[in-house]
Parts: sequence; structure tokens; C-alpha cells
Amino acid sequence: MTVSKLNYIKQNGILRGIAYVFSSFKCVFVNKRSLGKCGTNVIIVAPSKMIGRSNIFIGDNIGIGGKSWISAVNAKFICKGNCSIAEGLTVHTGNHARVLGKFVSQINESNKPQGYDNDVIIEEDVWIGSNVTILSGVTIGRGCTVAAGSVVSKSIPPYCICGGVPAKVIKHYWKVDEILEHESKLYPVSRRYTREQLKEFIKD
Repeated sequence: MTVSKLNYIKQNGILRGIAYVFSSFKCVFVNKRSLGKCGTNVIIVAPSKMIGRSNIFIGDNIGIGGKSWISAVNAKFICKGNCSIAEGLTVHTGNHARVLGKFVSQINESNKPQGYDNDVIIEEDVWIGSNVTILSGVTIGRGCTVAAGSVVSKSIPPYCICGGVPAKVIKHYWKVDEILEHESKLYPVSRRYTREQLKEFIKD
């Protein structure tokens, strides 16, 4: 690009605005190859931001709503498949640290102690409502629904509805026999929960 063309763009308010919007809201579906994994039939609605893309692993048949922010700098974000995620998802695989003799503003990734970053995992068949925040180290179990506006700071067992700040289990969808029937229609035997496993977190 010549200097005269560059100056024209800089002086043109409309073109500057378009450039700003494009740079601010780069749509990850434009370059899915930059992710650690991106399955088939994945829709990520713009504008969304993903940081640490090589640590982001997205399975098949997943929709992520716009205005989502996923930060996976030193740990992984894994969404396994067949999930629906509404707009405004925020994921942080890291935590802030406090260090003796340093202001919080002086602490960065290079001098932060180890152990503050942990994977965030979303199992299959999960529905996440709008404006949900998921914090470091959380696993959201298979078949869960997370209510809108929730802050999930601890792992959530399978097949439950959870919500709140911090998010807590509200109820389970089905009884054990119903979950066994549900899974028999969706998963091979090797991937289904056993009755004994389900009884550990579901009370009939």
C-alpha cells in the first residue's frame, strides 16, 4: 500500500471506524485453524474474543453466542460437543495472584506463582444461558443447564440445573432410570454412565 493511500485511510473517518471495529472484534470463525481444535458444525457468533487460541478445544455441533470472551493463556478451555452457549459467555482459566512485596498491578504472567491456572471443561450436551461466567478449574458435567447470569466457581455434577452467584445445584432433570434411558439413545455403552455412577450424585 502506498503512503498516499494509507494517509487517505487514516483521514477517512468511516474507513478508520471500519478498521477499528474489525481489529476490536476479530471473529474466531474466520480462522478456526488457530484454535487447538475446532470440530465440525461450530458456530461462533461475532463479536467474540478468544485469547490463548492454541489452548482452546471445541468439539462438534457447538454454538457460542456473540460478545463472548474466552481467556485460556496457561490452561485449556475444552468444550466437548453438542452444546449450546448463549451470548456473553466469559471464561477465565487463570486466577489473579498476590505476591509479597508486589502491587497487584505489578503481577503478570511472567512473575505469577504456579498453580493459579487450571483447565475449564464443558462436557457434552450442556446448555449455558446468557452472560454466564466460568472460572478456573471448573468442570460442567454432561447434560447440565447453567442459568443465565450465573458465576460458576466450582464444578457442577451431570444432569442438573444450576444457577446463582456462586452457582449451586438447583435440581436434577431426571431420575437415574430416566438418565440411563436418555444416554442409551445418545451414547455407545462404553461412554454411558453406569447406574452406580449416577447414584453418587442423583438421589431418587
